[in-house]
Amino acid sequence: MIKKRTGEIIVTNQKQNDLLKKLYYTSRGRCLLKFLTLPIISKAVGAYMDSPLSKPLIEPFIRKNGIETSQYIMKDFRSYNSFFTRKIKPQKRPIDYNPSHLISPCDSKLSVYRIDGESVFRIKDSYYRVSDLLRNNFLARRFEGGYCFIFRLEVDDYHRYCYIDNGTKTANVFIKGELHTVNPIAMKNYNIYKRNSREYTVMHTENFGDVAQIEVGAMLVGRICNRHNVHEFVRGEEKGKFEFGGSTVVLLFEKDSVIPDGDLLKNTSAGFETVVKYGEKIGIAF
Repeated sequence: MIKKRTGEIIVTNQKQNDLLKKLYYTSRGRCLLKFLTLPIISKAVGAYMDSPLSKPLIEPFIRKNGIETSQYIMKDFRSYNSFFTRKIKPQKRPIDYNPSHLISPCDSKLSVYRIDGESVFRIKDSYYRVSDLLRNNFLARRFEGGYCFIFRLEVDDYHRYCYIDNGTKTANVFIKGELHTVNPIAMKNYNIYKRNSREYTVMHTENFGDVAQIEVGAMLVGRICNRHNVHEFVRGEEKGKFEFGGSTVVLLFEKDSVIPDGDLLKNTSAGFETVVKYGEKIGIAF
């Protein structure tokens, strides 16, 4: 279940959720995914989505998902992917430039959690500790006592994301995804069926200290397209985009660096995600 910041409750796509459960939580489904995620299959589907042959998919997608095309810069898209990563009209996503305000990097459904040594987070239907996400125990320990913001994008969301503040960033670190086909691997009190491909960087921000941003791609064809490697950035500048497939952005904050907005914490505690938009305030500097 999802809440808008007005308090209105909306229901997510249950058919899509049921399909994902069949794929990821049955032996037969995971065996099918093992085939679908072979490099040759993923490359072929990716090439199709980048080609003019995929253009007939655009109009049915708009109708099925109720895309408000008036918000976007619509043009003669050369492929489905060029439509999927379409740009929004700037006035539709104003950036909050108050330096003490934390902004959302993207349109999404947001959950916010405290981080401690035992924290396990559900991300794209898989379970991760911070050290699992980063594959770096030393870096993960820096965020204990801080907050984890999980921004879940659905297929009808705007699939570009921005920098949350002024600052500089380190090089991007890419981690390849993996899928366990038959027997889940037990780790402590949770099971791993799959791990999605992901890419992260550490951002040295002016107002929120060091922040790790992780982009988590779709298991099948979803591609993470970051614009910069080592880079000096400004608040609201585009950081990157996701191609075909729903995806997720995760922000990790150190202890005593940010105070999330109260409605986000309240909704998460009650089991709700909260709808947030690219550039809007979601917290303040500590």
